[in-house]
Amino acid sequence: MQTRFSLPALVIATVLLGTAGCAVTRGQESVGAYVDDSAITTAVKARFVENKLVDAASISVETMKGTVMLSGFAKSTTEKSTAETLTWKVDGVKAVKNEIAVRP
Repeated sequence: MQTRFSLPALVIATVLLGTAGCAVTRGQESVGAYVDDSAITTAVKARFVENKLVDAASISVETMKGTVMLSGFAKSTTEKSTAETLTWKVDGVKAVKNEIAVRP
C-alpha cells in the first residue's frame, strides 16, 4: 500500500512545524511587554537622575512584566526608600522589589 501526500498538505505541515519555534515560552515576554518594561526602566532611571537624594549610578533597575527590581548600593536608608518611592510613581509599575543594600 502506497501512501500519497498532497502538496498543499506538505506545505501546511512544513509551515506549522517551522513556526512552532516562534512561540513565546515560559519566562519570556512578548515584544509589546518588553517595550513596556523598557519604558518603565527608562522612566525610573530618569527619575533617579532628576532626584538629588538618589545616586542613579549606584542603583540598577530591571523590569519584568511590570515588576521592577532595584539593586545596588545606597548611602542611607533615606536614599533606599526614596528610590522605591520614585519607582512607584512611574506609570505601569505593578510591583517593586527593593534589593538595595545600604552601606555607609
